[in-house]
Amino acid sequence: MVMTAHVKPKALTDYKPRDFRMLIDGAWTKGAGVIERVAPGHGSVVSRYPAGTRADAERAIAAARKAFDDGPWPNMTGAERSNILLRAADLIAARADELAFLDTIESGKPISQAKGELGGAVDIWRYAAALARDLHGESYNTLGEGTLGVVLREAIGVVSIITPWNFPFLIVSQKLPFALAAGCTTVVKPSELTSGSTLVLGEILLEAGVPAGVVNILTGTGPEVGSVMTTHPDVDMISFTGSTGVGRLTMANAAQTLKKVSLELGGKNPQIVFPDANLDEFVDAAVFGAYFNAGECCNAGSRLILHKSIAADATARIAELARKVKVGDPLDPATQVGAIITPQHLEKIGGYVAGASQAGASVALGGEALDLGLGQFMAPTILSGVTSDMAVAREEVFGPVLSVLTFETTEEAIRIANAIDYGLSAGVWSRDFDTCLTIGRKVRAGTVWMNTFMDGASELPFGGYRQSGLGRELGRHAVEDYTETKTLNMHIGARTNWWAR
Repeated sequence: MVMTAHVKPKALTDYKPRDFRMLIDGAWTKGAGVIERVAPGHGSVVSRYPAGTRADAERAIAAARKAFDDGPWPNMTGAERSNILLRAADLIAARADELAFLDTIESGKPISQAKGELGGAVDIWRYAAALARDLHGESYNTLGEGTLGVVLREAIGVVSIITPWNFPFLIVSQKLPFALAAGCTTVVKPSELTSGSTLVLGEILLEAGVPAGVVNILTGTGPEVGSVMTTHPDVDMISFTGSTGVGRLTMANAAQTLKKVSLELGGKNPQIVFPDANLDEFVDAAVFGAYFNAGECCNAGSRLILHKSIAADATARIAELARKVKVGDPLDPATQVGAIITPQHLEKIGGYVAGASQAGASVALGGEALDLGLGQFMAPTILSGVTSDMAVAREEVFGPVLSVLTFETTEEAIRIANAIDYGLSAGVWSRDFDTCLTIGRKVRAGTVWMNTFMDGASELPFGGYRQSGLGRELGRHAVEDYTETKTLNMHIGARTNWWAR
């Protein structure tokens, strides 16, 4: 069943592809080759990035190392770093339309969504700026009159930051400002599919007053550039967001030199719905959770676990609302679901749908690619009759595909929710708050939404259990993740505990 709300893309006939440079030690460099990015929603080249090399990565790491060991950034006061981050936030806000446009044409996300993400990113930079002034250690004046203990928090050093293609500017903003607030220096590698807005961020940070070498931005592939960033002995920490498979490789690379690792990985996130739920509110949240960013979202609500008594009605209502979702031209402000990132990924999504159908699931809506004349698009899809053993119920599809499973008891719902390798987020819908709290305490996930889905705030930590990652981003402790603790154990007065006297 195809959708009816299409917004056909218009060719980018008046847009000249933008040529970018990498940022290494405060200077812009071309690199050894060129990567061309074809807009997934418009089918034409929109950006050209340098194809970074191992030598480029080594130069960037050396610049970050020198900036940390000899430069002013780690030795600035928290207030000084905070002021620079606040200037950066203001400059991001001033260039938000430009940044949103780049994210839209390079990733295929809707322009209205991209502008919303830029607003969220500005808030994160301002929040991180506040935390730069709040970072502190501990003191222990309770160890006896001859001892004073002080625990310092020091910047961990050089941080490699590797970000994915699905939220280019938002995800780098969940990492970089907190590392900078702590006093770290960085090497940043955005996805080779969506590097434009991160490179513009480099311009913004230099203008805001970040010293040369503190932020270096590389473009290129994981095997060529990312491998150096995750193995080099002068890198002290890695912050990575991406697939669980690449996360495992990153962790293995880091193990060679025992680097600290923060990983935000995949998800297969359930929404558990009880018979007493407000179905009007849930249905809207279900459509949003499944099709926001075309489902290319680690915390997408891709698994609905519905009580059997309401499953048929809820599924029909979700399908009815999903038919109204506008799919098409990412640059049209009315578009709600944009393009799929690459033709290869579109084929992968289709393979999951076909596999589910062969395994006994029914396609209640969509299930097919859309030919809109330019780019690659997927119809919002609903699969009913899905069981927990199907790949579509266990693996991250990363597309606009919603799987419907059913349960009869609370214990069964919890068992289905936890019967996967992921644990990023979950949702529960019930007017009974005891039920919500029971699910919240029993489901193994880093975030559990109650009678809402995919809400967030800069103040709230985000991360996952099990194969959804290690560590947390955002929240008041986010800056601390980029620090080491050092204990100063001070003796006061004459020695009182003689050993060899």
